[in-house]
Parts: sequence; C-alpha cells; structure tokens
Amino acid sequence: MSKEEFKSGFVSIVGRPNVGKSTLLNQVIGQKIAIMSDKAQTTRNKVQGVYTSNDSQVVFIDTPGIHKPKHKLGDFMIKMAQSSLNEVDLILFVINAEEGYGAGDQYIIERLQNVESPVFLVINKIDQVHPDELFPLIDFYKDKYSFAEVVPISALQGNNVNTLLDQVIAYMEEGPQYYPSDHVTDHPERFIVSELVREKVLHLTREEIPHSVTVVTEQMKQREGSDVIDIHVTVVVERSSQKGIIIGKQGKLLKEIGKRARKDIEALLGSRVYMEIWVKVVKDWRNKTTSLRDYGYKEDDY
Repeated sequence: MSKEEFKSGFVSIVGRPNVGKSTLLNQVIGQKIAIMSDKAQTTRNKVQGVYTSNDSQVVFIDTPGIHKPKHKLGDFMIKMAQSSLNEVDLILFVINAEEGYGAGDQYIIERLQNVESPVFLVINKIDQVHPDELFPLIDFYKDKYSFAEVVPISALQGNNVNTLLDQVIAYMEEGPQYYPSDHVTDHPERFIVSELVREKVLHLTREEIPHSVTVVTEQMKQREGSDVIDIHVTVVVERSSQKGIIIGKQGKLLKEIGKRARKDIEALLGSRVYMEIWVKVVKDWRNKTTSLRDYGYKEDDY
C-alpha cells in the first residue's frame, strides 16, 4: 500500500460514568493504559491510546464520564470531556445495554447537537442482555440523535470490537502517521504507574475512598548496575480516616495494593520493580486549585 493511502485521525470516546469506555480503549489497544474499576469516575485525564496498523493510525481519547460536577475536580473533568468533542474526527458515544437510557445520556446528546463530526452509538455490555432487547434500545436512541453508525459490542469479552474498529477506520481520511508504530499512548510512564496504583486502591477500598484519592509517582529510577526500577509513590487522600483505611490493619491493605500494582507495572515496563508507597492527607485537595495543579490536573489540558 502506498503512503498516500495511509488513513489516520482522532476519535473521542464519550459516555456516562461506568459504561466501559476504558475497557473498550484497553481492548482496542491490546494493552492496559486506561484504568478500569466498577466505581464511577475512574478516568480523570484524557488518556490517549494509539492504534496502528499497516495502513492506518487511530488516536483514541478516553474522556472522563460526563456528569454534573460537585467540586473543582469535577469541573475540570467535565470541561476536559466536552472540549474533546470539538477536536476529533469521530465520536464514539458508549452506552450500557444493561442500564439503558438515563438522564446523563440526554445531557451528552444535548452537547452532541453542536458537533460536526460523525457520531457512532456504541452499545456496550451486550453479553448482559438478551439480543431481542437491543432493537427497541437502538430505535429509542436513534429517535434522539442521528447516529452515523450503531455498533453493539462487549468491550470486556471483545465481541464485535474488531468490527467497530474496521468501521472507525473506514470513516478516517487520508493522513499522516502521528506516532511511531510501537507507540500505544502519549502519557509518560510515570502517569501510567500512578494510574495503576490508583486502580488497585479503587478495587480494594470501600465506597468512601474512590473520589477523594489521587496518586503521584514521586520518583522512578533504574537502580545502578541492576535491572530493578525503584519507584516511590504517594497516595493522597482528604481525611485521616481514609489514610487508615488504605493502610489497613498492620499495613495489610497497603501491602496488597503494592503487590497488585507492582505486577501490572512490571508487565508495563518489562522490568523488575521495587516500590514504596506512602499515604498522605491533604484536606479538601479536590477543591484547591494549587493541589489540582500539583497532582497533574492542569487547566491547559482542556
């Protein structure tokens, strides 16, 4: 294939919190770059995943779930998700087949009215419902918006994800290869390391922790004369009680967080890892502009 026929473009993945956007991104890229959790608002930054084949390159942007903000962090996340709608060649609007239509979907559809790019309706979690339930769901959404394509998938199982990918590429125009072929994300390794630790915190803690936790990778250094990478990570929470929960009885929970995160980080870096995790209390950090900036939520990101 000649270089002139190479297709490329940018695709934004939007949807209510917890519909499987990150799972879809990881499935397409074939590598874990977006963290997954059954708790809403897992994704806080635009995570760019890059899919490259011989004749195409698609840069996927996984945005935070669009929701009504309750604090400055929420404002940041919403502005970021909405800004991505105007920057891309195609939008994938992901819904959960099991939950069906919700107020959050109406909120997103209203924002799609002013968008010029084509929009696909991607119905996720089809493995959780009977096929007969899909047709009325599709008709309902088609009444609300003129979608370019409707693609039912199971992001977790991988069902129909290749079909979706083929259709996405078909909508891309001729363009350059933006990233090298082996490039899967534009985020630095430190960011991914922080996200993998935060994912384990979300998996292992109770409801009161998720929204109020962020993770910062303070140091990441190859040990001299060794294949071991030393990593120092700080988990930031808002209250002392949350710090106690994360550390757990005799440090048990923190150890488990470290053990699980290290496994994923070693797979990511292809190297042995020694990791130290500290837990720090910064009261009300989600409402402090300086704290948000310090922890990587920068206004120039949207």
